[in-house]
Amino acid sequence: MKTASLYSLQELTQEKVSHQLSELVSGMQETEKQFAAQLDQLHDNFKLSGSNLIHYLVLRSSEIREAQEYLHHVGLSSLTNSESHTQAQVINVLNWLNRQTLSIPNLNCDFETASKLRLIHAEQLLGVYPIQDRPHIMVTFSVELMQDRMLVEEMLNEGMSVVRINCAHDNPGVWLNMIEVLKKAIAKTGRNCKVYMDLGGPKIRIRSIEAKRRNDNAKLPVSEGKKLILSPLPEGKDESGKRRKREHDVLYVEPREILAMIKPGEHIYFDDGKFEAKVLAVQPDTVMVKVVRISTKKPFLKPGKGINLPDSELKIPALTEEDKSNIPFICHHADMVGYSFVSKPEDVETLRYELNKYSFHHKPAIVLKIERLSALQNLPALLMNGMKDESLGVMIARGDLAVEIGFERLSEIQEEILWICEAAHVPVIWATQVLETLNKTGYATRSEITDAAMGVKSECVMLNKGKYIIKAIKTLDDILTRQLGHVNKKRYIMRPLGIARTFIQDNN
Repeated sequence: MKTASLYSLQELTQEKVSHQLSELVSGMQETEKQFAAQLDQLHDNFKLSGSNLIHYLVLRSSEIREAQEYLHHVGLSSLTNSESHTQAQVINVLNWLNRQTLSIPNLNCDFETASKLRLIHAEQLLGVYPIQDRPHIMVTFSVELMQDRMLVEEMLNEGMSVVRINCAHDNPGVWLNMIEVLKKAIAKTGRNCKVYMDLGGPKIRIRSIEAKRRNDNAKLPVSEGKKLILSPLPEGKDESGKRRKREHDVLYVEPREILAMIKPGEHIYFDDGKFEAKVLAVQPDTVMVKVVRISTKKPFLKPGKGINLPDSELKIPALTEEDKSNIPFICHHADMVGYSFVSKPEDVETLRYELNKYSFHHKPAIVLKIERLSALQNLPALLMNGMKDESLGVMIARGDLAVEIGFERLSEIQEEILWICEAAHVPVIWATQVLETLNKTGYATRSEITDAAMGVKSECVMLNKGKYIIKAIKTLDDILTRQLGHVNKKRYIMRPLGIARTFIQDNN
């Protein structure tokens, strides 16, 4: 395809562009019929949303860049802001282009309807916006907060409206204390706040290290080119078992079954992608890898650090036995449950089945955490399954996702997730390391301020715990509120600019 240019525009005519748009509308209608059985299974809240998602996927399956350039050239919408009401937007453009009125039966998802659905779904999941259209602010709770109710009250007053509890840490007794402190703070301030609980999911990590040098067991120095052995912890033994003489340092990993799913040539990442290794050889009980990249000034591997396997086809349950044991507590106390490691629609069915067992009076909404490559690839199917419930959300878990897809692709991919979720009218939580430096040190970097501003395209932005959490909440609130005048989801709007008004007035 030639790049869209004035030359290529000369080859296009109104008739050609009109024909392409008409073909798109026909394709949307036919594809919707093909998915009629799946659409019929969706909750009434999401039936229109499901149809619109199908329409948008048809649009994004087509090559329309030259037609977009033509539409922009003649002063019409180029369809770049049509996510929430795709078929209606294409038909409107087609009508303006042909100066006619094309009537489509059952065309219910226009711009106004889509805007209402987006708001309804966001409020059902996250609550009423504290400030009109300003994304909610979620904050991860810690044990320390249980001792400081006044700090929690201040967090609520400054703009926190969702609390996150990570079930990978602590226990139900600690979580209950956190929730009780929150409830007292809510009663004192009169502020609304939802509770979001993250399932821990399968923990793929370094369990322990057996180094050739005994004093390296707790902190193993590594360098590029170093070879390591990955091995399961011998059953019935622990890290204190008898040492064997080894040619290479050994990383004992868990769960043990993942080693059988690793193949030669695949890449493995340790500690949030700081260390990249390539698989050299696979034996029945061990895997040999070579470190090929280190992206940290402290090149040490430690027990407890996570492992990412983006190239491997992992066949381990997304829902662990520990997760299942926590579900009764979550059903009783949480408004939302974050689903770690979700990869395919069957995973959603598994969690829904477990939630239904204990949701006697209230069922927490599922939030799909997109943190694996497989989850990204299956996102439309995950959404279609999730929309069987009354409420649904998506979290862009950018830490693990960046490791899985490559850091250089994260900016592109997080936009794609936002587009597809907007087409489904599903609220998005923008997560991982937002204002992280500010939260830890009290001073923000320029890049993280820009990153935080991108969060205005979502319905909720997550902050981690930190020493300067009040300052982080205030700063995020200020950034998001300012951005509201310029951006509505991915659609840029034109608030009057002070510099423009001043220039014109000064020269009159």
